Amino acid sequence: MNERRRNKRTNMPSKIIMKRLDGNSGKEVIINILDVSKSGIGFQCAEVLQIGEVYEAHLTLWTHEVLHALLRIVRIELRTGGYDYGAIFVGMGEADLSRIETYQTVSELGGDEN
Repeated sequence: MNERRRNKRTNMPSKIIMKRLDGNSGKEVIINILDVSKSGIGFQCAEVLQIGEVYEAHLTLWTHEVLHALLRIVRIELRTGGYDYGAIFVGMGEADLSRIETYQTVSELGGDEN
C-alpha cells in the first residue's frame, strides 16, 4: 500500500458513529477505525460514502476523551463486506491535534488501554 499521509499513523481499534453534514442526509453510520494520524483517519464501513463529502464524527480516545471532528473522504477502496476509506480532518483545532499526538506517543510506549 502506498503511504499517502504526511503524518505518522497509529492503530486505533475503535468504533465511532458519524453523520453526513450536507443537510440532505442525517443518517448515522458506524465505522471501524483502522488507524489515525494527525492529519487524518483510515476506517472501514459497510455503507457507501462519497469522496469529497464531509461527515461529523466523535472520536473516543483511550482516556475516554471524545474529540469532535469533521472528516472529508479522500479515498475509497472496495473490500469484501464493505469499503476501506481514508479521510482528512477538516478544521480540527490544535488542542485536539495535540491529543492525537499524545495518544500516538502513549500507544508507542505501550501505555494505551484499548
